[in-house]
Amino acid sequence: MKKRMILLTLVILITFTGGFLSGIFYSGKKAEQATALKIEQAPKSAVKPEQKSVPKWEQPKQQSKVLINYVQDFRDPNVVDYSKITHVIFSFAHPMKDGSIGLNGKTALTNLRTMVSKAHSHHVKAMVAVGGWYHMNGGESYEYFKTAISNPVSRTKLVSELTSLTKREKLDGIDIDFEFPRSTKDAQNLTKFTKELSEKLHAENKELSMAVNSKVHAVTGTVVGFIVYDPLMFQYTDHVNIMAYDGQWDGGYHASNLAPYPLTEKIVNYWTNLFKTNHLSTEKLVLGVPAYAQPVNPQIKQVSYAAIVHKNPANATKNVVQMNGTTYYYNGETTMKLKTQLALDHGFGGMMMWEAGHDAKGQDSLSTAIFDTLKESKQYTYKQ
Repeated sequence: MKKRMILLTLVILITFTGGFLSGIFYSGKKAEQATALKIEQAPKSAVKPEQKSVPKWEQPKQQSKVLINYVQDFRDPNVVDYSKITHVIFSFAHPMKDGSIGLNGKTALTNLRTMVSKAHSHHVKAMVAVGGWYHMNGGESYEYFKTAISNPVSRTKLVSELTSLTKREKLDGIDIDFEFPRSTKDAQNLTKFTKELSEKLHAENKELSMAVNSKVHAVTGTVVGFIVYDPLMFQYTDHVNIMAYDGQWDGGYHASNLAPYPLTEKIVNYWTNLFKTNHLSTEKLVLGVPAYAQPVNPQIKQVSYAAIVHKNPANATKNVVQMNGTTYYYNGETTMKLKTQLALDHGFGGMMMWEAGHDAKGQDSLSTAIFDTLKESKQYTYKQ
């Protein structure tokens, strides 16, 4: 009986102890599970899932070079070779005298949106140029632009309209194409406008570029004085696109002065010296080149570089061709490569072309010639 009582006591003790230890283990597991469950069911605002970054084009400051193509508003955006460029600029948004802006019809708006979509799918920056030579309401854009930026109220409205446009159409920036400031007052108002627009765009991490006249007379080689810029204005821009072409109008009509290499050398030297004198980085400078040909007979229309190459692929390396009963002057692949190297040698930030719809396709394209030269310089970063 006594032994039975001792045995029974031992059984109870063992059972109690086992249950106690099991309870501790089970309670520990529940606490572990409760903690894990709490993490899994955390509020969405506290959850930070890993996001894979999309490969994109990178442009480290002061290192890589840009390749900018303009495209006109009536042009099918699909003609642009987005694989070679860093920026595409839609031309144009038209300034009104009251500071509002307009696009040239529904087709222009559709083309703009297609361009932006195509550009972003290739990790290319999409911008809109405001201004240009002709205005959608007729005549030159000069009077419209001049009036809009001369008055503080309309100037601020124009800045606001352009800033809103970048947000609404998912743009990466604005390009100013005021053709051309013709007085000191114009230059001062353009500087005020540029500064104000720069502050708004840069606050939104958008870019601001500006198209400028070459400032060098194609015949005399001297600096022209009827176009006036305030050099300090360029401190507010990311890129200054030099229109180093259309020299055929200087000193009477001469098609051969469209954009010959010797003239481009003078233009590059002028802008390099101007920027260095004013302590501005030459990296902002972008050398512009034409993708069209100028006829000796001004009664005949210009033709595109694409049409010249289509006529005969051998024309790709030339600068002069006989077509349509006249002689055309243009810049072929060889000249484009020389000009690109010229820009690089002077510390320019890259190249610009007017315009994408005039360029040929494939290996004979001028964009390809420029792209290859930039790439060979090891200063062109393009990641895709």
